[in-house]
Amino acid sequence: MDGNGRWAKARHRPRSFGHSAGRKAVRETVECCLREGVEVLTLFAFSSENWQRPQDEVGALMELFVRALDKEVDELHGYGVRVRFIGALQAFDELLQQRMRAAMAKTADNQRLQLNIAVNYGGRWDIVHAAQQAAAAVARGELGVEELNEASLGRWMSLADLPPLDLFIRTGGEYRLSNFLLWQTAYAELYFTDTLWPDFDQASLRSAIEDYARRERRFGRTGAQVART
Repeated sequence: MDGNGRWAKARHRPRSFGHSAGRKAVRETVECCLREGVEVLTLFAFSSENWQRPQDEVGALMELFVRALDKEVDELHGYGVRVRFIGALQAFDELLQQRMRAAMAKTADNQRLQLNIAVNYGGRWDIVHAAQQAAAAVARGELGVEELNEASLGRWMSLADLPPLDLFIRTGGEYRLSNFLLWQTAYAELYFTDTLWPDFDQASLRSAIEDYARRERRFGRTGAQVART
């Protein structure tokens, strides 16, 4: 969800104004996913690298998270949305961790849409964390070194219990993954748009989905092989 700061700057407002405006785009995206039958949505809300930003901006983001949890969780619960946070959550203060745990507990049984919110998350962290879990399993004698492969390591990755990632959307005109879901994007379709995140609405998401639907996904096979399946 890139472009909040530039959106605010164009309006001669502080970056925090852009982050607040981005909440509307989140709501639009969730509502569109519910209408279109999308089963899983993962949002990159705060990366492990974002701690390097100015302290006042980080503080504003933390405050925004707390307010959003207080105001949005009941509505999401009513829509049948299951909320889950992924990342190194222990880095946040205890109050925010409590709110995140409460949101996950309240919505745990919902099945209409799985909403994953990546906070203090990084794709490299995800792979290292999975490797640490695998190494611990080997040390305990639960896993042999020769059994370590993509499947066994993958079960410790974030989102391992969910279907493979289909579509990766990056707003704001940048053409890079920025350390998001590196393992999970191996065969995802990538979609880049110049639209800044606060301007990303339901029509924008539908355009991305329509673009995805026109693509041929081969997964290493030839086009002729895909046509026969």
